[in-house]
Amino acid sequence: MGTTGRGAHIVWDWNGTLLHDIHAVIEATNASFAEIGLEPITLERYRELYCVPIPRFYERLMGRLPSDTEWRLMDAVFHKHYWARAEGCGLAEGAARLLAARRAEGRTQSLLSLAPHEHLVPLVRRHGIAEHFVRIDGRTDDSHAGKAERMVRHLAALEGVTAAVERVVVIGDAVDDAVAAAHVGARAVLYTGGSHSRASLETAGVPVVDSLEEAVVVAEQFVA
Repeated sequence: MGTTGRGAHIVWDWNGTLLHDIHAVIEATNASFAEIGLEPITLERYRELYCVPIPRFYERLMGRLPSDTEWRLMDAVFHKHYWARAEGCGLAEGAARLLAARRAEGRTQSLLSLAPHEHLVPLVRRHGIAEHFVRIDGRTDDSHAGKAERMVRHLAALEGVTAAVERVVVIGDAVDDAVAAAHVGARAVLYTGGSHSRASLETAGVPVVDSLEEAVVVAEQFVA
Protein backbone atom coordinates (compact mmCIF):
# COMPACT_ATOMS: atom_id res chain seq x y z
CA MET A 1 0.00 0.00 0.00
CA GLY A 2 1.29 3.42 -0.92
CA THR A 3 1.52 6.64 1.01
CA THR A 4 -1.25 8.79 -0.44
CA GLY A 5 -5.00 8.40 -0.52
CA ARG A 6 -8.34 10.08 -0.88
CA GLY A 7 -10.41 9.63 2.22
CA ALA A 8 -10.48 6.55 4.38
CA HIS A 9 -10.00 3.03 3.13
CA ILE A 10 -12.71 1.14 5.03
CA VAL A 11 -12.30 -2.53 5.88
CA TRP A 12 -15.83 -3.74 6.46
CA ASP A 13 -16.92 -6.67 8.59
CA TRP A 14 -19.71 -8.85 7.19
CA ASN A 15 -21.83 -10.74 9.76
CA GLY A 16 -23.68 -8.34 12.02
CA THR A 17 -22.31 -5.31 10.19
CA LEU A 18 -23.13 -5.26 6.47
CA LEU A 19 -25.29 -8.39 6.78
CA HIS A 20 -28.13 -7.93 9.25
CA ASP A 21 -28.14 -11.48 10.55
CA ILE A 22 -28.27 -11.17 14.33
CA HIS A 23 -31.75 -12.71 14.55
CA ALA A 24 -30.66 -15.63 12.37
CA VAL A 25 -27.67 -16.04 14.67
CA ILE A 26 -29.88 -16.16 17.76
CA GLU A 27 -32.28 -18.64 16.14
CA ALA A 28 -29.39 -20.85 15.03
CA THR A 29 -27.73 -20.57 18.43
CA ASN A 30 -30.87 -21.69 20.24
CA ALA A 31 -31.55 -24.47 17.73
CA SER A 32 -28.01 -25.75 18.27
CA PHE A 33 -28.29 -25.33 22.05
CA ALA A 34 -31.42 -27.50 22.00
CA GLU A 35 -29.43 -30.24 20.25
CA ILE A 36 -26.48 -30.16 22.64
CA GLY A 37 -28.44 -29.70 25.87
CA LEU A 38 -27.89 -26.03 26.70
CA GLU A 39 -30.64 -23.64 27.78
CA PRO A 40 -31.89 -21.10 25.20
CA ILE A 41 -30.41 -17.60 25.25
CA THR A 42 -32.01 -14.21 24.67
CA LEU A 43 -30.63 -11.61 22.26
CA GLU A 44 -29.68 -9.38 25.19
CA ARG A 45 -27.84 -12.16 27.00
CA TYR A 46 -26.08 -13.19 23.80
CA ARG A 47 -24.83 -9.64 23.26
CA GLU A 48 -23.58 -9.50 26.85
CA LEU A 49 -21.62 -12.75 26.59
CA TYR A 50 -20.46 -12.98 22.97
CA CYS A 51 -16.71 -12.83 22.39
CA VAL A 52 -13.93 -14.07 20.13
CA PRO A 53 -12.42 -16.69 20.14
CA ILE A 54 -15.89 -18.25 20.17
CA PRO A 55 -14.98 -21.16 22.52
CA ARG A 56 -14.66 -18.48 25.21
CA PHE A 57 -18.27 -17.51 24.56
CA TYR A 58 -19.22 -21.10 25.38
CA GLU A 59 -16.99 -20.96 28.46
CA ARG A 60 -19.02 -17.96 29.69
CA LEU A 61 -22.21 -19.95 29.13
CA MET A 62 -21.07 -23.29 30.53
CA GLY A 63 -18.63 -22.21 33.21
CA ARG A 64 -15.82 -24.10 31.49
CA LEU A 65 -14.12 -24.28 28.13
CA PRO A 66 -15.58 -26.98 25.88
CA SER A 67 -13.29 -29.85 25.00
CA ASP A 68 -12.01 -30.05 21.43
CA THR A 69 -14.60 -32.73 20.66
CA GLU A 70 -17.41 -30.69 22.20
CA TRP A 71 -16.31 -27.57 20.35
CA ARG A 72 -16.22 -29.29 16.96
CA LEU A 73 -19.76 -30.57 17.57
CA MET A 74 -21.02 -27.17 18.74
CA ASP A 75 -19.49 -25.41 15.78
CA ALA A 76 -20.86 -27.89 13.24
CA VAL A 77 -24.37 -27.86 14.73
CA PHE A 78 -24.50 -24.06 14.88
CA HIS A 79 -23.39 -23.65 11.29
CA LYS A 80 -25.89 -26.25 10.09
CA HIS A 81 -28.68 -24.12 11.54
CA TYR A 82 -27.13 -20.77 10.63
CA TRP A 83 -26.56 -21.43 6.93
CA ALA A 84 -30.13 -22.70 6.62
CA ARG A 85 -31.20 -19.19 7.67
CA ALA A 86 -28.47 -16.96 6.18
CA GLU A 87 -30.00 -16.86 2.71
CA GLY A 88 -33.01 -15.08 4.15
CA CYS A 89 -31.01 -12.29 5.80
CA GLY A 90 -30.93 -8.84 4.26
CA LEU A 91 -28.27 -6.16 4.32
CA ALA A 92 -28.17 -3.64 7.15
CA GLU A 93 -30.20 -0.50 6.60
CA GLY A 94 -28.50 1.76 4.07
CA ALA A 95 -25.58 -0.60 3.48
CA ALA A 96 -25.95 -1.03 -0.29
CA ARG A 97 -26.43 2.71 -0.83
CA LEU A 98 -23.41 3.59 1.33
CA LEU A 99 -21.14 1.14 -0.45
CA ALA A 100 -22.22 2.34 -3.88
CA ALA A 101 -21.85 6.00 -2.95
CA ARG A 102 -18.34 5.54 -1.60
CA ARG A 103 -17.27 3.68 -4.72
CA ALA A 104 -18.78 6.40 -6.91
CA GLU A 105 -16.77 8.98 -4.96
CA GLY A 106 -13.55 7.08 -5.69
CA ARG A 107 -13.15 5.84 -2.12
CA THR A 108 -11.84 2.32 -1.60
CA GLN A 109 -13.23 -0.38 0.65
CA SER A 110 -12.66 -4.06 1.28
CA LEU A 111 -14.33 -6.86 3.20
CA LEU A 112 -12.72 -9.10 5.82
CA SER A 113 -14.84 -11.72 7.55
CA LEU A 114 -14.46 -14.77 9.76
CA ALA A 115 -17.23 -16.42 7.72
CA PRO A 116 -15.95 -19.29 5.54
CA HIS A 117 -14.69 -17.84 2.26
CA GLU A 118 -16.57 -20.37 0.14
CA HIS A 119 -19.87 -19.25 1.71
CA LEU A 120 -19.03 -15.57 1.98
CA VAL A 121 -18.22 -14.70 -1.63
CA PRO A 122 -21.38 -16.19 -3.23
CA LEU A 123 -23.54 -14.50 -0.59
CA VAL A 124 -21.92 -11.09 -1.15
CA ARG A 125 -22.45 -11.54 -4.88
CA ARG A 126 -26.09 -12.47 -4.44
CA HIS A 127 -26.63 -9.21 -2.59
CA GLY A 128 -25.23 -7.34 -5.60
CA ILE A 129 -22.46 -5.51 -3.74
CA ALA A 130 -19.30 -7.48 -4.61
CA GLU A 131 -18.21 -4.89 -7.18
CA HIS A 132 -17.90 -2.24 -4.46
CA PHE A 133 -14.94 -3.99 -2.79
CA VAL A 134 -11.35 -4.08 -3.98
CA ARG A 135 -10.88 -7.33 -2.06
CA ILE A 136 -13.08 -9.86 -0.22
CA ASP A 137 -11.49 -12.25 2.28
CA GLY A 138 -13.26 -14.89 4.33
CA ARG A 139 -11.86 -17.60 6.58
CA THR A 140 -9.95 -20.27 4.66
CA ASP A 141 -8.80 -22.42 7.61
CA ASP A 142 -10.28 -24.10 10.67
CA SER A 143 -8.90 -21.59 13.15
CA HIS A 144 -11.39 -19.62 15.20
CA ALA A 145 -8.84 -17.11 16.41
CA GLY A 146 -9.76 -13.48 15.91
CA LYS A 147 -9.01 -11.18 13.01
CA ALA A 148 -5.68 -9.67 14.05
CA GLU A 149 -3.32 -11.78 11.92
CA ARG A 150 -5.93 -12.04 9.15
CA MET A 151 -6.01 -8.23 9.05
CA VAL A 152 -2.24 -8.17 8.50
CA ARG A 153 -2.60 -10.52 5.52
CA HIS A 154 -5.67 -8.72 4.19
CA LEU A 155 -3.99 -5.32 4.08
CA ALA A 156 -0.80 -6.76 2.63
CA ALA A 157 -2.79 -8.35 -0.21
CA LEU A 158 -4.71 -5.22 -1.22
CA GLU A 159 -3.97 -4.11 -4.76
CA GLY A 160 -4.67 -0.74 -6.27
CA VAL A 161 -5.27 0.86 -2.88
CA THR A 162 -3.30 3.99 -2.17
CA ALA A 163 -4.24 4.47 1.47
CA ALA A 164 -1.46 4.21 4.03
CA VAL A 165 -2.35 2.27 7.17
CA GLU A 166 -3.12 5.50 9.01
CA ARG A 167 -5.96 5.99 6.52
CA VAL A 168 -7.42 2.52 7.13
CA VAL A 169 -10.56 2.34 9.27
CA VAL A 170 -12.18 -0.94 10.29
CA ILE A 171 -15.97 -0.94 10.73
CA GLY A 172 -17.41 -3.93 12.57
CA ASP A 173 -19.82 -5.09 15.26
CA ALA A 174 -17.39 -6.83 17.61
CA VAL A 175 -14.62 -5.85 20.00
CA ASP A 176 -12.39 -8.19 17.98
CA ASP A 177 -12.68 -5.79 15.02
CA ALA A 178 -11.15 -3.02 17.14
CA VAL A 179 -8.44 -5.39 18.36
CA ALA A 180 -7.57 -6.30 14.77
CA ALA A 181 -7.46 -2.64 13.76
CA ALA A 182 -5.13 -1.76 16.63
CA HIS A 183 -2.92 -4.72 15.74
CA VAL A 184 -2.09 -3.14 12.36
CA GLY A 185 -2.09 0.49 13.51
CA ALA A 186 -5.47 1.31 11.97
CA ARG A 187 -8.54 2.99 13.48
CA ALA A 188 -11.91 1.37 14.20
CA VAL A 189 -15.57 2.26 14.54
CA LEU A 190 -17.96 -0.25 16.14
CA TYR A 191 -21.63 -0.66 15.21
CA THR A 192 -24.35 -1.71 17.66
CA GLY A 193 -26.49 -3.66 15.19
CA GLY A 194 -24.73 -6.97 15.59
CA SER A 195 -23.28 -9.33 18.18
CA HIS A 196 -22.32 -7.03 21.08
CA SER A 197 -24.18 -4.77 23.46
CA ARG A 198 -23.22 -1.09 23.43
CA ALA A 199 -21.67 -1.48 26.89
CA SER A 200 -19.52 -4.36 25.64
CA LEU A 201 -18.42 -2.42 22.56
CA GLU A 202 -17.51 0.63 24.61
CA THR A 203 -14.86 -1.38 26.45
CA ALA A 204 -12.81 -1.28 23.24
CA GLY A 205 -12.17 2.44 23.63
CA VAL A 206 -13.17 3.38 20.07
CA PRO A 207 -16.24 5.23 18.73
CA VAL A 208 -19.50 3.26 18.97
CA VAL A 209 -22.35 4.16 16.62
CA ASP A 210 -25.92 3.02 15.93
CA SER A 211 -25.91 3.21 12.12
CA LEU A 212 -23.54 2.41 9.28
CA GLU A 213 -24.02 5.91 7.92
CA GLU A 214 -22.71 7.35 11.16
CA ALA A 215 -19.84 4.85 11.10
CA VAL A 216 -18.74 6.12 7.68
CA VAL A 217 -18.95 9.75 8.82
CA VAL A 218 -16.72 8.97 11.82
CA ALA A 219 -14.32 6.99 9.62
CA GLU A 220 -13.86 9.96 7.30
CA GLN A 221 -13.39 12.32 10.21
CA PHE A 222 -10.48 10.16 11.38
CA VAL A 223 -8.53 10.89 8.20
CA ALA A 224 -9.75 14.41 7.36
